Amino acid sequence: MFTGLNSEHSNSNTAPTVTDSISWQNLGAELVFTQDNSGKYISFWWAKAQEYDLDNQELVGSSYKDIFTPLDKEAYISKVRRVLKRRIPEQCYCLFQYQEQSFPLELIISPILPPKGEPRTVLVMGHLLNETEVFPLSSSNSPIPIYSYQKILTQIARKIRRSLNLETIWQQTVDSLGEVLSVSRCLILSHDLKPHKLKVQAEYHQPEISSILGSTFDWETEPYFEQALSSTKPIALNRLASSSSDSKSVLVVSTSYNNESNAIICLQQCDRDRRWTTAEIELVKELAEHIGTAIAHAKLYQELELASIQAEEASRLKSDFLANTSHELRTPLNSILGFLKLLLEGMADNPEEQREFIQEAYKSSIHLLNLINDILDIAKIEAGKMELELTEIELNELLQDVDNLIRTQAEQKNLSFQIKYPATLTPLTVYGNYQRLLQIILNLVGNAIKFTHEGGIVITAEVIPKKTLGKPQEFPGMVKISVADTGIGVSLEKQDKLFENFFQIDGSRTKSYGGTGLGLAISQKLVEAMGGTTSFYSMGEGLGSTVTFTVPITHLPVMKTV
Repeated sequence: MFTGLNSEHSNSNTAPTVTDSISWQNLGAELVFTQDNSGKYISFWWAKAQEYDLDNQELVGSSYKDIFTPLDKEAYISKVRRVLKRRIPEQCYCLFQYQEQSFPLELIISPILPPKGEPRTVLVMGHLLNETEVFPLSSSNSPIPIYSYQKILTQIARKIRRSLNLETIWQQTVDSLGEVLSVSRCLILSHDLKPHKLKVQAEYHQPEISSILGSTFDWETEPYFEQALSSTKPIALNRLASSSSDSKSVLVVSTSYNNESNAIICLQQCDRDRRWTTAEIELVKELAEHIGTAIAHAKLYQELELASIQAEEASRLKSDFLANTSHELRTPLNSILGFLKLLLEGMADNPEEQREFIQEAYKSSIHLLNLINDILDIAKIEAGKMELELTEIELNELLQDVDNLIRTQAEQKNLSFQIKYPATLTPLTVYGNYQRLLQIILNLVGNAIKFTHEGGIVITAEVIPKKTLGKPQEFPGMVKISVADTGIGVSLEKQDKLFENFFQIDGSRTKSYGGTGLGLAISQKLVEAMGGTTSFYSMGEGLGSTVTFTVPITHLPVMKTV
């Protein structure tokens, strides 16, 4: 029981000092002291202080940096602050120094919880390690000072912090740990792939041990991985009955950042059973915290780097788009002005030629209007202001309107044009916006005609009887509409970018064929707004292409039987 506690300390957030005549020895601990979050000693008592000419009273009020100081000051104070933040005690090994003497200590750091507010002081209890504790036998039978792991940890952590490259951090971690602990293998595994799957991203292994880099593990076959992910503590297994990696002993710990796991460190001993020492487990546990933070920062840096590249690419595409679009807008506008000027100057020789000038000006006006509509549509979509009124539409009527509007254009280029209606006995009704569906199909067919010089275009509608959850209801199926052509096609590496805003295959094609490059992007956004999806497929340049989109149907039609 504590004695002689002054009343001024009984309700304060400050730990008692040695001047309060507290009988620390009654706690049964060899070493007891309290500190604030800056490392200042509030009280200090060590049973062996006089043996080393250390004055307990001298330390009170001083910083841990001044007299009795840990070898790795940064690591120690970070532990103190972590304990205060988490409000959970921690055990650790530290090497302290006083004058020319070194003291390997085992410590328990505990937060002192005040009646109100956040804790700001810690109670530290510990003892001086004896020779057998200072030099535990490692698996390689080489005596390693237990406190030296703190120095090793600091060296590894500093090396890792110098890099923001994720692969470098992974490799430096496994190489450093593998060499220090003389294990058969040291692995870093990621778990952001498929559920219950872990992939070996980096590996250290002894020459006589086969590599498993790039391999995947299943949690069900190696259950200790799942244990590690669900715990903040290392999982140490000395004897494994069976293992897919031929390991006889493993030490596994999850790395994390902001309480979210981002990787797993796995140490394997394959040639013999190995009893993992307390110091080894402590080292891996401490290092996992540094690695988790380093991995998180590296991933954030990668994301920022990727975002920067994407922003530069978007800026370039917009610049190209504006350059090409300004050309596209000027062309019909110049045509309109030219024909109007001819009319105003009386250059038409007869009424028939006058009518021809007016028709050409009208065609250019329609072309100019379509270009402006594309730009306005994409602006509305990007601003989130595209609102669609969805109703029931009979598909056959929609496709017939497409036929009436587009067939002449195909025939003028000597291209075949065919629409394959769905094989139904009853009308097929889709749920969408008529004008926008018409715009989408005309856009896709217009592109197909533009980029096709011989052959033809085929529109195909196919019923997919699969329930789909949409707004505002569940639909019994979808209709898939495909527009296939025998045109110039698109190379495989460029197909994924076709639906991006402002993307155009290349500048030369834009100048040759015209257009804003927004057609597919607008079509995709409109289809998505109606609850469908869009896809593009081409075998490559010169091999034609197929654009497919889906739209919900309100009820399943009666299908024709073959």
